[in-house]
Amino acid sequence: MEVRKENLVTFIREMARLNLMFKGFIRQKFKENNIDLTSEMMQVMVQLWKKDGINQQEIANATVKDKASLTYLIDNLVRRDLVARTEDENDRRNKLIFLTEEGHKLKKKVEPWIEEMYTLAGKNLTAEIVGKGITLLETISQNLEGQKVDMS
Repeated sequence: MEVRKENLVTFIREMARLNLMFKGFIRQKFKENNIDLTSEMMQVMVQLWKKDGINQQEIANATVKDKASLTYLIDNLVRRDLVARTEDENDRRNKLIFLTEEGHKLKKKVEPWIEEMYTLAGKNLTAEIVGKGITLLETISQNLEGQKVDMS
């Protein structure tokens, strides 16, 4: 059965709205706690919290950001003493990004807020509904992947 265009438009609009709500939730927590970070910087931090010491290209791929934008974000995180750049011993042209002590402290502070956000978002949802949502989003992504969509 073919999906109606209006339904797909509404779905994608709600996804965009949800993305803004997630960013707003975290931005409000940052404001309440005097943390000077943007949601884009936060995306970089989350990748490093998952795996510390990765190169800029890995972060760019995971955050869907071009290298120039990512360099700007990392420069800002370095100035805030949250991350440090080091040369890759195997390839000196390659820079590895590591969390500083302050970057690790920020994780401990932010994790409960992220947990709270996901708990609120998941209220009244079943595993089945979430699973169907994941399948739906993966299908839409696959439909667009072959179209050389610029995601920067």
